[in-house]
Amino acid sequence: MTTPMMQQYHAAKAQHPGMLLLFRMGDFYETFGEDAEIAARVLGLTLTSRDKSMPMAGFPHPALENHLRKLLAAGLRVSICDQVEDPAQAKGLVRREVTRVVTPGTITEDEMLDPRRPNHLLAIVPSRQTVGVAWVELSTGFFFAADFPKSHAADEISRLHAAEALLAQSEFDRLDETLSRRLPRTLASRPDWTFDPETTKAALHSHFQVATMTGYGFHDDQACVIAAGALLIYLQETLKASLKHLRQLRPYRAETVLLLDETTRRSLELTRTLRDGQRDGSLLAVMDRTVTAMGARMLHDAILAPLTDRATIEARLDAVDECVREHTLRSELRELLEQVPDLQRLTSRVSTGRATPRDLTAVGRALRLLPRVKAKITSRKSPLLNELESQIELCPDLRELLDRALADEPPMNPRDGGVIRPGFHRGLDELRDLARNGKDWIARYQAAEITRTNIPSLKVGFNQVFGYYIEITNTHSTKVPPEYIRKQTLKNCERYITPELKEYEEKVLSAEEKSQALEVELFTEIRDAVAGQTARLLNTAEVLATIDFLTGLAELAATRNYVRPQLHDEPILELRDARHPVLDQTLPPGTFVPNDAILGPDVGHFWLITGPNMSGKSTFIRQVALLTLMAHLGSFVPAKAARVGITDRIFTRVGASDELSRGQSTFMVEMTEAANILNNASPRSLVILDEIGRGTSTYDGVSLAWAITEYLHDQIQCRALFATHYHELSQLADSLPRLRNYHVQVRELDHEVIFLHQIGPGSAAKSYGIHVAKLAGVPEMVLQRAGSILGTLETRHQLPTTPRPPVEPRPVPIDMPQPVVVSADPSATDGVTMPPERPRRRRAMPAGPSLFGGVDETGADAHNPQS
Repeated sequence: MTTPMMQQYHAAKAQHPGMLLLFRMGDFYETFGEDAEIAARVLGLTLTSRDKSMPMAGFPHPALENHLRKLLAAGLRVSICDQVEDPAQAKGLVRREVTRVVTPGTITEDEMLDPRRPNHLLAIVPSRQTVGVAWVELSTGFFFAADFPKSHAADEISRLHAAEALLAQSEFDRLDETLSRRLPRTLASRPDWTFDPETTKAALHSHFQVATMTGYGFHDDQACVIAAGALLIYLQETLKASLKHLRQLRPYRAETVLLLDETTRRSLELTRTLRDGQRDGSLLAVMDRTVTAMGARMLHDAILAPLTDRATIEARLDAVDECVREHTLRSELRELLEQVPDLQRLTSRVSTGRATPRDLTAVGRALRLLPRVKAKITSRKSPLLNELESQIELCPDLRELLDRALADEPPMNPRDGGVIRPGFHRGLDELRDLARNGKDWIARYQAAEITRTNIPSLKVGFNQVFGYYIEITNTHSTKVPPEYIRKQTLKNCERYITPELKEYEEKVLSAEEKSQALEVELFTEIRDAVAGQTARLLNTAEVLATIDFLTGLAELAATRNYVRPQLHDEPILELRDARHPVLDQTLPPGTFVPNDAILGPDVGHFWLITGPNMSGKSTFIRQVALLTLMAHLGSFVPAKAARVGITDRIFTRVGASDELSRGQSTFMVEMTEAANILNNASPRSLVILDEIGRGTSTYDGVSLAWAITEYLHDQIQCRALFATHYHELSQLADSLPRLRNYHVQVRELDHEVIFLHQIGPGSAAKSYGIHVAKLAGVPEMVLQRAGSILGTLETRHQLPTTPRPPVEPRPVPIDMPQPVVVSADPSATDGVTMPPERPRRRRAMPAGPSLFGGVDETGADAHNPQS
């Protein structure tokens, strides 16, 4: 038979299906059944049982916040059922209710959030042609929505890196696999009615007090608007609090940002490293010079979504430029901003009714700094800085209220007292005086009674059961006055009360209770007053974040000697003495070798880069991509000079690994990424390729690499850098007019190889694979045998050193490229031939002769160092 308490438990559990329920029982939070098994595993608790059948596990209630962090980190959603009445006053079973629901996407507490990155909750609504996506950052109030083409939706969802996602129950089984892989592990199944178009529209209209969403840039029937309404319904159910800080639903315009797919973001290590997934070592880590959490989050978002509108980028660059030149302005602004708390998250907690007294004092501290920040950016040359200055809301009335009302160092809990400053409220001051004087009276009363009774050990005490009492040891029992009323007998003493003592007790206790209740009431009124200014506070917080973002970029540029990039509408790219932004900081000073990169219609927009492993090919091409991205987010770049044509997308095909869970090999992943580039790149794109075709046989691989190079050059005509060990591809410079051969320079000295890490014209003479193997620690016997085999192969397949006649440029069809003809016949067309007698070579043999009899630009055999 189910006990009344377990009936309570099951009722609370049914209110929030799919959530782990923490059930308050006295001083512990308990879990039962499957929840207990999960909690025991995640939290390391001891699993016990109730009535030898029901598993249970619990922990002391003071450990709640610490355990909540662990549960959320494990991707769990948690509901908390508390005792909502005093057990001492309860008649029968203590009443319990779910007072709090905490999920990974609805956290607002600082101690559970990373202050430097957003914490997104998203909802998706797949449709025939698009995927409607809405996302909210509850701790800051940012609320966005957009309909993405199905081809881009997975990448956009991956960019958000949401903590939690919502999906209608009926869509679970129909969800596209590619899309499913991009969703967070906390994927909440929601009843279909919460995604009903009419229901979601009504929720949005009611929240924003509008008759249509047209004013926000949406149509009411858009899939993303349905997703936004579903998000709002979920937040109303879980938070049971005001959502006033969600002031508007903003349309996200994908066409205004430089698109970066998941492969590119991962390969370029924009926010996390490939090796360990950590922030340290990423572009974000080395660029971050912000001094506020708000500015750090803005930088994080800017790196993942750089701009493509030239005017907007130039406005940012103008502001950064002014801050670079005005050292005093920059340093004073940063000094002020260092003192600014996280006004965005503070305001959100105030709006949802979760703010503590210390949160309100932090808001007041931020408001006191605003006039000084505003004065620093008044009458500046940069239009953006002037615009930001005009948007700062000083809120003097609110600042005056907080300064006058709140104590300098209030407690976390308003019920602890000491929140309201003396002099703010007369009634509270009177109650405090009465309570304080009452306690003074008790002290005087005790001294007087000691004198009157001649009992030196007499003392006046207090406990929750009897209130105030007089305690007299048994030694002095004969001196007890007759008017004392015995109340309690202890081992060595007796406790008494007097009518006079009880009268003052009532006055003191009543004053303390009334004072406490009034202080909580006043705190709530002040918090509500701050919540009424949510819009102004969040506007100002966004301005402060932007100023921090800009001055952080300026600090980076000034301290690292970066240069302002010159933007152009033409698809060009010119980087002089450019440095890798991460390695330039992490390597010892002066050790990184700068390089130039010059691409454009007149000088060649396709660089084919050869050279040995470890020489810096991959570093160089990533460096070009990273500097292009930095220019688009409005940052100066590590170079002596930079001219950057506006880019619509950056694509990378860098390395590959098996994806066994998807049943895809290294080569399949490689080809999938290549197909994405070939199908989506445009003439304004930048394409970075680090090896193509290495996951299959040499002939297959080089043929694919050859054809892909031709397609990018002839059909897409984008800016591209291709690092490869296929030296045969260097022949393409004879037939592709805008392709240029470059190589990483190497010096051989006394049988040793020195990598110069310098990019120069022409193709590499060798791959130096055996030398790299030696550096890796391959046994000497293996190295000697490999050298012998290499010499045999080079001798057996020695090719003529005379250059072949250049191939005439071939006409390019408008719709499709000509196929590559791989033939054993030397008379085959298209300039691509393979010697019929040559044995197939393993792709791991880096220093063999050219399969195509290729020559470098000097006419020497590309693989014969003696020619």
